[in-house]
Amino acid sequence: MINQTAQANAGSFGSDQSLVALVPRINIHAFCDNQQTAETMQMAAGDRRMARAHTTIQLGGIMAAVQVFQTQATPNVLLVETHGSRDVILSELGELAQVCQPDTKVIVIGHLNDVVLYRELIRQGVSEYLVAPLHQMQVIETIANLYQNPKSSPLGRVIAFVGAKGGVGSSTVAHNTAWMMSKRYATETVITDLDLAFGTAGLNFNQDVSSGIFDALGQPDRLDATLIERLLTKLGDKLSLLSGPGGVDRDVSIEAHAIEVILNAMRSSVPCIVVDVPNMWAPWIKYTLMHADLVVITATPELASLRNTKNLVDLLKSARPNDPPPKLILNQVGVPKRPEIPPADFGKAVGIDVACILPYDAQTFGTAQSNGQMVFEVAAKSKAAEALGNFVQIIAGTDKPAKRAAKLSLPLLGKLSMLRKK
Repeated sequence: MINQTAQANAGSFGSDQSLVALVPRINIHAFCDNQQTAETMQMAAGDRRMARAHTTIQLGGIMAAVQVFQTQATPNVLLVETHGSRDVILSELGELAQVCQPDTKVIVIGHLNDVVLYRELIRQGVSEYLVAPLHQMQVIETIANLYQNPKSSPLGRVIAFVGAKGGVGSSTVAHNTAWMMSKRYATETVITDLDLAFGTAGLNFNQDVSSGIFDALGQPDRLDATLIERLLTKLGDKLSLLSGPGGVDRDVSIEAHAIEVILNAMRSSVPCIVVDVPNMWAPWIKYTLMHADLVVITATPELASLRNTKNLVDLLKSARPNDPPPKLILNQVGVPKRPEIPPADFGKAVGIDVACILPYDAQTFGTAQSNGQMVFEVAAKSKAAEALGNFVQIIAGTDKPAKRAAKLSLPLLGKLSMLRKK
C-alpha cells in the first residue's frame, strides 16, 4: 500500500490528539484531473493551517501543468493529478521536469496503488505520491511535512480557554487544568495569560510575575524557544507562566501576528500550551481561538451564557471544519434559589454535549483563590476536583498518570536553564 500512514491518519483527524504543523508562506498550485479532487483541495486551502499559503487550483492533469509553466515560473509546491498508467505517468513527468524549477516540490496524485511506481517516482525526485481519493487533512499534512525537520521535536498542543461571558470561571478552569497536566501527567506546560490588564494567573498561583508577555508582544520577530524560556515565570518543575503583572498603567496594542509568533515559538519546544483568553472580542482574540488545536468554552447555566456559547460554537464549527468541536464546561451549577438551564438542555441548544459539569462550591473555590492554590490542593476529594480531574483526563487522552518525577527526563526548559548556568 502506498502512503499507508497518511491515509490511515485521514480517518482520525477529528480526534483531539491530531497535530498538523502550519504550512509556511509558500505558493501552491494544484492541477486536478477530476472535480472531487479539486473540491478536496479547495477544502484544504480553506483550513486554518493553510492560511499563510497562497493556493491556486485548476482542472487539468500533468500536461496542463506543462503547458502553463512553459511561460511562467513553477511554484514552491506543485500538485498534479493523473489517471494514467505507470508508463504514462513517468512519460508525462519527464516532460514536466523540462519546465519545472529545481527547488519546486512536486506531489503526484494518482489512482494506482503501485509500490513500483511509488519507488520510481521517489527515485526521480518526486516529493510524495498520494493515492486518490484524498482527505483534505491528508493533503495539508503532506505539504506541511515537506517543510518540517524530521529530527525536530513533536509539535506542542495549544489549548485555548475562553469564557462565554465575564465571571464564569474560565481562568480558574484553565489554571487548574494546566496544573493537573503538569502534576498528574508530568507534561511540560506553559500558561499564557492574554488578559494584560486584569489577568489573574499570578494571583491564582500566588506569584509575583514579570512583564514577560509585554516583552514577547513587543518583539515577536525575535522570539525563539530560548528567549521564550527567559520570559517565563516558573511555577513548578513542569509548569511555567507567560504573563504580565496586571494593571492599567500602560496601553498595549496586540496584533494577530504577534500571537501567531508567540504560540508557534512555544509549540516548537513545549508539549502543552494553555492559553487563557480574556472575555472580549478583537481580531487577535478571534485569531487565537481559530488557530488553537482545541478550544474550551466555560459557561454558566443561564441565558446570556447560552446565547454567547452558541455564537462561539457556531463560529468555530463553521470556520474549523477539520478540527474537533470545542469542549464545553458548565460551571457554578446548583446556585441556591437561582433558576438554571439543565445541562442536557444547554448542550442541546448550543449543539455540543457538555464535557464537564462543575458544581457550585463557593467554599472550595474561594479558599483556593484566597490562598493562591489550586482546587486539587485545597480539596482533592471534592466533587469539583473530581469533575475537573475527569475533564483533564479527557484532555490528556490517557487515564494513566505519569511515573514518579525522579524517573522522568529533565524538561526542555530545565535543560536550557542548566546550559546557561554552565
